[in-house]
This record gives sequence, C-alpha cells and structure tokens, in this order.
Amino acid sequence: MAQGSTPLRSGSGHGAVVRGLMTSANSRRFEGRFGRMFRTLPAAAFAEAELEKLATAMSASPEDGVTPETEADDEENFGIPAGYTYFGQFIDHDITFDPTSSLDKQNDPDALIDYRTPRLDLDSLYGRGPDDQPYMYDPNGRLFLLGEGIRGGEPEHVLTHDLARFRGRALIGDKRNDENVIVSQLQGLFLRFHNELARENGDLSFSEIQSLVRWHYQWLALYDFLPRIVGREQVEQLLPHLKHGGNVVDHPPQLKFYKPHSDPFMPVEFSGAAYRFGHSMVRPVYRLSAKDLPENLKPGQRPTKGLGGRKMIFGPTPGNGLNGFQPVPTTWGIDWRIYFETRGHNALSPRNLGKDRVQPAYKIDTSLVSPLSALPEFSKTGTDTPKPGAINVLALRNLKRGVALGLPSGQRVAELMGLKPLPDDALLVGKANVDGLKTNRSITTLGNSFIKNAPLWFYVLAEAQHHWKLAAAKKGSVSEKNSVHTRLGPVGGRIVAEVLIGLVLGDQNSFLSQQPNWHPTMGNAKAKTPFDRFTVGDLAEAVGAARPA
Repeated sequence: MAQGSTPLRSGSGHGAVVRGLMTSANSRRFEGRFGRMFRTLPAAAFAEAELEKLATAMSASPEDGVTPETEADDEENFGIPAGYTYFGQFIDHDITFDPTSSLDKQNDPDALIDYRTPRLDLDSLYGRGPDDQPYMYDPNGRLFLLGEGIRGGEPEHVLTHDLARFRGRALIGDKRNDENVIVSQLQGLFLRFHNELARENGDLSFSEIQSLVRWHYQWLALYDFLPRIVGREQVEQLLPHLKHGGNVVDHPPQLKFYKPHSDPFMPVEFSGAAYRFGHSMVRPVYRLSAKDLPENLKPGQRPTKGLGGRKMIFGPTPGNGLNGFQPVPTTWGIDWRIYFETRGHNALSPRNLGKDRVQPAYKIDTSLVSPLSALPEFSKTGTDTPKPGAINVLALRNLKRGVALGLPSGQRVAELMGLKPLPDDALLVGKANVDGLKTNRSITTLGNSFIKNAPLWFYVLAEAQHHWKLAAAKKGSVSEKNSVHTRLGPVGGRIVAEVLIGLVLGDQNSFLSQQPNWHPTMGNAKAKTPFDRFTVGDLAEAVGAARPA
C-alpha cells in the first residue's frame, strides 16, 4: 500500500475555520472532495436571531460544581465508554479537513477541497511518510518518534509518551490531533501501535506495517465504533455478511444513499451535521488515571465542587483544563482502561462508581456541556469572552456552518429516506434525563422558522433523544430511566453508517477490498462475531497502555 499522500497543511482547532491557505492540490494522487449526499433537496433557511436562541438553549449554563465520581450522573450514557468520543474525533480528523469554507457566507460544497483523503487511511497519522516528513520518524524511517515520558496512576511508572514536539508544537500529520490532551494521547496510542507492530514484524516493510495498522483501524471503525453509535442491527442491515456469515463478496453491502459515481467523496450532510453528534457526548470533566490531579486555584478561589482530582475538558487558564497545543504535563498520563472496556477490567455499568470505573460518554441529546460554550481557541485568554469577530459557542458554530453549506432540514432528509419525520413536539431542546422530561421544550418555541424545518444537526441529536425517551418510558424507577443509553436514530445513524462503510468499500487498499476474509492479528480469536473480535480496548492492551511504555 502506498504511503499517505495528502498534502500536509497547517490546520485549525475544534470547529475552527482558517482562511487564506493554499487551495490547490499539489499531489498527483490528491482526490479529496466534498459533495452532497442528497443533491435534490433544497437548503433549509432560518432566521439568524432564532439560530442564536437555539444555540443558547442547547448550551448548558456553567454550574458551581460537577457530579462526584461516587454518585450516579444522570447525563452519562452507559452504552458508550468515554473514549469513543475521541476515537470518533480521531476518525473525523482522518477523513475531513476543510480550511477554506466560511461560516459567514454560502459555500458551494462541490468547490470545497477536503485536505484529507476521503478514506480511513490514517493520513492524519502518517502524514506524507518518512521520505517527505522525516522529522516524524526515527533515522531508519521505520518507527515514529515519541516525546517525553508521561506518568500516571499508582505506582508512578511511565504510562505513555507525549507526542514528539518542536518548541512545544507536536510533530504530527494533523495538528488537530493535539487540540486536547485526550485526542493527543490517542494519537500517541496509534503511533505506539505502529511501533509495536514494526518491532514484532521485522521482516515486513514500512508500507506493509502501515497497511496492517490501517486495516486494524478500519476494523475498529466499522465493527467496534459504529455498532456502539448506531447499533449492531443497523450495521448488519448495511453489511449483511455480518449476520449471515461469509464476506462482502458473498453478501454484498446494502448502501442506499451514499453511492459515489466514481471516487469516494465527503458528504457535507455527514461532515457538517450528522457526524457532529459527538459534540453532545463530551463530558465536562475526565479522570486521566488513578492519580488525583490538583486544581490550580487563583488567590481566593474555592475548589470546584465534586471535581475530585479530575480535569475539566477545557479551562480558561493553563493547568485547569485538558486544553491542547502544548506539551502534556508529565503526570497527566491516560490509563485507557478507564476510557474503553478491556478484557481484564470492569465493564461499563451504572453500578460501577469510583476512580477505576470505565467513564461513560454523555448521552447523545440536544444539550452540550458548558465548556463548549467558550472554546479556548476563540476566546480571549483566561476568559469566556469571544475574541473580536469570533464565535466561541460550539452549538452556534455548528448551526451556522449548516446554513453556510446549504444543508437541508432534518425533516426533508427523513422524507427522502422514506421515513415519517418526527413531529415538532418530539424535537425537544435539553437533556435526555428524567429532569429533562419535565423541562425540555419544542424547538418551535424558539422561533417560527423551525416549524417543520429543523436544522439537520439538531434533528439528528433530537432523534436520538426521542428514541431514548420512548425506551425510558418503559422503565420503572428514575435511576432505570436515566440509565437507558442513547445511540443515533434512523436518519443520523443511516448517514453516519453508510458514509463510513462506503469510504472503506470505496478504498481499493482497504481490507474489505483487498482481503475480505481478513481478521485482526490480536483480540479475541474465538469471538463468534466480528463485533467482539477486536476493540479499541484490545488495541490499548496490545501496546501496554496500562503498564510501563
């Protein structure tokens, strides 16, 4: 397999837009393009003031404290461990990068260039390869360089390594994989996975190791990540060989809506709306390892109630949040056993509490945690105030991007799919918990432009929340209702699943194209289904994520 060939560009952080970068592709193999999945549908229009009201309603207000680890948190999603939020982000950075679109004017998706190849090929990990970017690799061009050792947990051994850096900046294929401490160390996990396979397979060339890493990663995306996000039934419907046995040759895939005429492309309905479901899964705080990390307090400032040695996902000052684009502190090593389910550790369960539990993601719903209302990259240093001319509220950035890309409404997409759209009184703004059942209100209370006309991103989130509500109604106690997990519904799940599967099918170098009977070289070889064969937790254990690096 050829090495990654997407031109490396300076990038942007969470939800950012950088103008003025080169817009012409300089690689002969460049093929990144955006396009439309539902070309016949008209763009949805909304009153700008009503979009701002919706963004405010979707953004949780700052609270005095957070739920302690010793208590149940009614916003947690016990179907998805917290690590998959960032594995999803890692996938996103691998397949999409749009440096030239604007939130302030209408964009033509067919004219936008995706500076990532629309394939799950880890070009965000490999960059342009050791020949063109030797500073990412060892002198032999076979192993990735790693940075300083990072400790965490008890005993205080080296748990992992920071990314290799120059003057604080990470030397990696896509700078966005350093935008927070979690995705930064996930990038490092895959670097170490490559190095581990290279050491174990000394007879294989760099490109052969690269292919092996990519195939394991593609397996994780299709058979571990997707089932957790959309459900096994949806994946089996699109890939019937998973249910009947055999492979994609014996039982061809059943994609109805993502069908590129030639090369795969990146649909804006996916990148600009459906795949942004992960923003609702972000937790306000995370534990990194068994080690309690101190809170950096200003003079006279009281400790955050319930924090208990954890860190906020974003903080206005260094040291209080898991902000990125800087060296990771040497005691902030991540123990991946509390981010993914592993075979030697506790499974995700509402009954498990405390420091060593698997942390759940937050539920997929129409509420984003308060740190996402003041993205550090677009805020004045040390404050929640936006920089002049900037939008630092993630919900508003997503809503405005959908308008700029001319996305159709969620109802129109549902109709095209042959589904009955959710009524307006089922499209609720708020949290998927028992308290939300009492206080959530219809999107139409925020403006008449939303009547039978919901933004696609909002519709995808509200659809997941609606199905949670139906399932919760069948439960008895408050705790049972709050423990019902969420996943994407028929519209959002179909878009996300078809595109990810379609990108792998359309890649002539993927395992589905080259060796449809291939299986990972690690994990549970006795598993009855591919879903249980190899997980991100297995990958973490394979590279010693919970033992000295």
